[in-house]
Amino acid sequence: MRRSALRKDTLWLAGICAARLGASSPYLAYAAVLPLLQVEWAMSATAAGSISSAFQLGYAASLVVLSALADRVGARRIFLWSTAATAATTALIPLLARSYSSGLVLFTLVALVNGGTYTPGLMLLAERFPPERRGNAIGWFLAAASLGYAVSLAVTGLLVRVAGWRGAFWVLTLGPVMATLVSAWALRGTREGAVGSGIGGLSLAEGFFKNRAALLMMTGYTFHSWEVLGMWAWTPAYLAAALALQGRELVRATGLGATLTAVFHVMGLVATGAGGWLSDRWGRTAVILAMLTISGLCSFTFGWLVSAPLVVILAVGVIYAFSAIGDSPVFSTGFTEVVDGRILGSALAVRSLAGFGAGALASLTFGGILDLTNPAGSAPRYPVWGWAFSVLGFGAVFGLASTAWLRALPESRRMAAGKR
Repeated sequence: MRRSALRKDTLWLAGICAARLGASSPYLAYAAVLPLLQVEWAMSATAAGSISSAFQLGYAASLVVLSALADRVGARRIFLWSTAATAATTALIPLLARSYSSGLVLFTLVALVNGGTYTPGLMLLAERFPPERRGNAIGWFLAAASLGYAVSLAVTGLLVRVAGWRGAFWVLTLGPVMATLVSAWALRGTREGAVGSGIGGLSLAEGFFKNRAALLMMTGYTFHSWEVLGMWAWTPAYLAAALALQGRELVRATGLGATLTAVFHVMGLVATGAGGWLSDRWGRTAVILAMLTISGLCSFTFGWLVSAPLVVILAVGVIYAFSAIGDSPVFSTGFTEVVDGRILGSALAVRSLAGFGAGALASLTFGGILDLTNPAGSAPRYPVWGWAFSVLGFGAVFGLASTAWLRALPESRRMAAGKR
């Protein structure tokens, strides 16, 4: 590849990654302030988890509709629209959220428009980069989202103590505003058609639902999503509870918990970049199997450490964060390699519905288990977290099984230039 073309691709990738970073800032904002909202809005853990679940379901619906729409009107157009809509809806939360009901509606509204910054972005990347460079590019794209989550949590953790959660949310609104401006600049020369400009005679039933490799990649991704989305939804509250149980005041514990979770997301940034790069060299399923093994062990361990020294919690948490997200770009890259480009948007929509639907159920299930296994009236300083986190670990177990099955199929050679 000529140096000028490589430089142009690098600049384009930096632009779309910066846009994804800004658009990701609202994604974990609720998780960052969950302990405070649980008190302010008088919510049980199940009710608190239901807002996370509603967000995930709204996000899944957004991915389904906007991914399929991108096949027809263009991934670029959907990506640009979604960044602007995310900015507008995020601003409504500090302005109008006053209770559980209003919070549920407003957070879901953000989710319903935010999905257009994810799968349409993957479609744009799949068209721009050849298979031998695609894993690295998608890894950076997902790493940008991890950095957006980290910035969101860090900003919220710092500002919630001085400006309250509403003040923190006003500042977070600047992220999607920046994303709107950057994406308009970065994608100005990108053609509208992206990957799946039309079905072209290939039906989803034939091209996807009869494709064993694609179905197994989706199954593994679904179980991965159960684990990682449940973990991210509740980790800030878990750290806040651990700090509160050590004697810290709740607002300070919540702010510090969010800030420490931001450190985990920085590890996620490293993991997504490394995961994509390693999978280009060692193979998709090899990296997925390694990451799921480590994250599963962490899921069955992390929650039982709530009373352990903070340094122990953080050490395990960093490993957990790295492994739980490190296979995400690999699942996404492998999926683009086993699905026909003519139906990629629609296939990504189905995959997203399964994955984020599982994440929604995981968040709700986690909250229900917290309510069942903790003394009445202990919210949000719950002393027992092990059972809830352990349930997430079963996602890793079933994800390992589906990925091992995929690795045994000859179709897996279509990934990573034959490296499986």
